[in-house]
Amino acid sequence: MRITNSLMKVTSPRGFTLLEVLVATAILGIAVAVVLQLFSANLRALAMSEDYVSATKRAEAKMREILDYTPLAETSFSETTGDGYRIDVSVTNALEERTETLPVKLLEISLTVHWTKGIKERSLSLKTMKAIKKEQIL
Repeated sequence: MRITNSLMKVTSPRGFTLLEVLVATAILGIAVAVVLQLFSANLRALAMSEDYVSATKRAEAKMREILDYTPLAETSFSETTGDGYRIDVSVTNALEERTETLPVKLLEISLTVHWTKGIKERSLSLKTMKAIKKEQIL
C-alpha cells in the first residue's frame, strides 16, 4: 500500500508579512484621505449655496419692493444691510428711441447684491424691466 504525497501534505497556517500589512495600511490611509476631502468639498459647496440662496432671497425681496414703488423714476442708490450684504440698485431708461411715440416708458432695473465670505467677495445680479405710463414719471 502506497501513500501518496498529496495525502501527506500538511498545510501550515501562514500570517501576513510586514510588507503586506504596510501596503494595506497605506492603501487604507489614501482611501480615507480621499473620502474626507470629498466630504469637506461637499460641505464647502453646501455653505456657498446657502450664501447664494440668502442673497437671492434678499435680491428678490428688494426687487419686489422697487417694482411695487409707484412713482418709479431713473435713479441709483446703494444700501447696506445689518448682516453684511450691500445692495446696489440702478434704474435707467431703456430703449428710449423705440418708446418715444408710445404712452409708456420702459425702465430697466439692475440690482446687485455683494457680500464677503472669508477673503472673497461674491455677488449676485438681477435685472428686469418695467413699463410705466409717461404721466406717472416724476
